[in-house]
Amino acid sequence: MAAHTPRTAGGASGARDLRETAHAAQVRELTAAGALDDPHWRAAFAAVPRHVFVPYFWTGRGAGHERLWSEDPDPERRARWLRGVYADAPLATRLRDGELLSSSSQPSLMARMLEALGVRDGDNVLEIGAGTGYNAALLCHRLGADRVTTVDLDEEITESARSHLAALGYRPAVVTGDGARGCPSRAPFDRIMVTCTLPRVPYAWLGQCRPGARILSPLSTGLIALTVRDSAPGFAEGRFLHTPAYFVPLRGATAAPPDRDASPHGVPYDLVDNERFRFLLVLTAGVLHPREALDLWRREDRPARERFGVTVTPEGQWSWLDDPRGPYTWPLGP
Repeated sequence: MAAHTPRTAGGASGARDLRETAHAAQVRELTAAGALDDPHWRAAFAAVPRHVFVPYFWTGRGAGHERLWSEDPDPERRARWLRGVYADAPLATRLRDGELLSSSSQPSLMARMLEALGVRDGDNVLEIGAGTGYNAALLCHRLGADRVTTVDLDEEITESARSHLAALGYRPAVVTGDGARGCPSRAPFDRIMVTCTLPRVPYAWLGQCRPGARILSPLSTGLIALTVRDSAPGFAEGRFLHTPAYFVPLRGATAAPPDRDASPHGVPYDLVDNERFRFLLVLTAGVLHPREALDLWRREDRPARERFGVTVTPEGQWSWLDDPRGPYTWPLGP
């Protein structure tokens, strides 16, 4: 993102102008990149400034973390903060003992997920993972705050998100609780959008959905789009989008720990970081040995994400290649 920040600016008015300029440039760049084809979401991104939701973020790793914030007395550091906020990149917004707890997702990925969610006027949406509140604000602009519920396990995160949203006049339901359990008191939902990665799909969500509802969630290193069937209670099925996605893991009582082995034992070095193969490796971890996954991947002509899908039923859930009742199926999660 090439938001050029001059060294001098005339006080509060100048700072506001810089932020507005950087915000407008981001919307233009996302539109030019094809991430904002839907005019409703283009209007939402233009109306909701990201800097309100990211007053500070962390850069670096391990002991080298550095905090950049909007009120830093050093103008160069403030400029770095502004460039970071309006870059098309994820930002670490909350750390605890060096562990990433919450982040602001990459704006282009957020835009593509919102478009893939397929919301319609009047839809009720549940967001799992409140984060900074930025995504909830975009949903509020599109649907109205009374149609939006966002849930997070951490009270500090929900309180911060609530404050950010209120600063722009948005007051959706911001709930502190285990996202894996959904939000029964606000159900039923037409759409569920998840902003944290899962080992499997919490079954409680299906019971809180209207027939025909869509659930869009990170899984493995991709995004699964499930449709809740009206002909079979408690049944949902769908395919992965082509988009890669990496999110902070879901936390909570019913969120399984990532204890399945996805290390690439016996895999050629040049494939260790292959995006398509890594997706299959993580999806089938604990079920297929990495060498078996590699043999399948080669035999099936290096399948892209969209050839894979997931089925959720009262009896269990599984991922599959090409056909949910075909020869290649694998149970999901423990």
